[in-house]
Amino acid sequence: MCRIKEKLKTLPMSPGVYLMKDKDGKIIYVGKSKVLKSRVSSYFINSKSHTVKTVKMVNQVNDFDYILTDSEVEALILECNLIKKYMPKYNILLKDDKQYPYIKITVKEDYPKIFVTRRLVKDGSKYFGPYMSAANTKETLDTIKRIFKIRTCNRVLPRDIGKDRPCLYYQIGQCSAPCAGKISQEEYSEMFNKISDVLSGNYSMLEKALTEKMYKASDNLEYEKAAGYRDRINNLRALDEKQKIISTNEDNRDIIGVYRENNDCCVQIFYMRGGKMLGSEHYVFENSDDTLEELISGFIKQFYFTATNIPKEILIPVEIEDSEEIEKWLSEKSGHKIRVHMPKRGDKAHTITMVNKNAEESLKVHKFKRDREQTNQNAVLKGLMELLKLKITPFRIESYDISNISGSQSVGVCVVYNNARPHKSSYRKFNIKTVEGANDYESTREVIFRRISKAYEEEDAIKSGTLQDDKAKFLPLPNLILLDGGKGHVHVIKELFETMGEEIPVYGMVKDDKHRTRALTDENQEFYIDKDSELFKFLTGLQEEVHRFAITAFRKKHEKASVHSELDDIKGVGPAKRNKLLLSFSSIKKIKNATVGELSAVIDPQTARNVYKYFHPEN
Repeated sequence: MCRIKEKLKTLPMSPGVYLMKDKDGKIIYVGKSKVLKSRVSSYFINSKSHTVKTVKMVNQVNDFDYILTDSEVEALILECNLIKKYMPKYNILLKDDKQYPYIKITVKEDYPKIFVTRRLVKDGSKYFGPYMSAANTKETLDTIKRIFKIRTCNRVLPRDIGKDRPCLYYQIGQCSAPCAGKISQEEYSEMFNKISDVLSGNYSMLEKALTEKMYKASDNLEYEKAAGYRDRINNLRALDEKQKIISTNEDNRDIIGVYRENNDCCVQIFYMRGGKMLGSEHYVFENSDDTLEELISGFIKQFYFTATNIPKEILIPVEIEDSEEIEKWLSEKSGHKIRVHMPKRGDKAHTITMVNKNAEESLKVHKFKRDREQTNQNAVLKGLMELLKLKITPFRIESYDISNISGSQSVGVCVVYNNARPHKSSYRKFNIKTVEGANDYESTREVIFRRISKAYEEEDAIKSGTLQDDKAKFLPLPNLILLDGGKGHVHVIKELFETMGEEIPVYGMVKDDKHRTRALTDENQEFYIDKDSELFKFLTGLQEEVHRFAITAFRKKHEKASVHSELDDIKGVGPAKRNKLLLSFSSIKKIKNATVGELSAVIDPQTARNVYKYFHPEN
């Protein structure tokens, strides 16, 4: 505390950002202020006026740093960036900061592509949106593809034109087949100009042209062709009805509501576009000690930090201290003036009340689901303890599986469940190093031996002070291990644990003839489970998850090895050139069939000749 008091004396009366640190040097809170000296000093004096959250935070502060900025808005932007980077425990953190989906057209390419993206990049492409939901965006894109018969393949054009026959989509009339030269580059590019018009809301000219073609085909007794035009017109009209794009006109606003029950809070945001409510989202903050003012201020900064199209008005349920700085920041960010305010009366105030009620309902639903999930988790853990007569509740369960083809490129995996829920950041993969051929028993022994040994090494490092607890990747040890196997697997691991002095309970998950979970087993007997119980559902899901993860890990390793065997042995081809070749040609087969000239367009001529000679030694 003496060091902190000395640093407080040197703080400037300037705007900036401060970072509070705990005894391990970890950043636990990031804040900003117009006057750093006043704000930071206030944490360490007059503690009676502090909120519960502030008291908890200050008790953990061991040091602080600060960064000066030229303005309050610059401080706010830096604060948002640092919160995003360090994820401090005492800041408001949004677990879901997804962006709206857009439809992107790569107009700079000779043969443009169209797809959904959530990232806006200044690459000369056209972006349409954002759209209110991913489902709506996909439906819009599918309709566009049906109307205009654009390609869905990944062939590189014009390089690949004429190399293959048109695909099935061309045969059934859903693709114009530019890859086979069935449509010229000019015609295909013009098609995307029409798509741009449609996505911009200009439907009438295209509908008129399609209608004329439909009647002309009908007059010529080409009824099948006329029916095709009719379907395209209907798709276009449906698209006109469903397409809802966010703009920034005067009728657009976001309305934020909030509801608190004990220490659980829910922030609800409604999107009003063109005077209509188009959608909403809610965010729950459990065990929050923040005041409603702190919560709403932090929420706005996190929510709009990566937003692109921001409406001109944001209604909030409480007054916040830094509303002016937020308005300046959002206005600069969006390129138009934005107002953030709490309406006191009238229709807007009634709208806030309505959104607050929705926040209350969302919190109730969330707590109901949370309580039900907790009940199911308790049933699973209790069921395991009773079934297997465990001495300790298995809060951490690890499951292991091995995957290979005929014993080659074997890979072992570990999936982790904390409190009967998957904890994917703790999943681990192990390349089998000491076992040759298809030997599940010895491969499982190697994987678990390496996993336990890593934990021992981390324990020693923590004791010596060279590793922090929260940086450990193999601690804590599991309370229960479930193997994707039978009695033989269990015997091998129990034998291993005897030599290591470990007493972790180990059981196998056995399957029936249809490869479905049947029971648990130790070395001697099987333990059958009620198929209608939560425990049976849990074990079935666990066995499917460890198998899925093992198959995925093996496929990735196999694909990587396949690429290596073909390209990495060629003189002059390193990772960078290998990636360039694969990106341009998309497969080894196409690289083999490429000419020296085509290869030279991607990599240097000498290496291109080396690649060609490697695949064509006879030449």
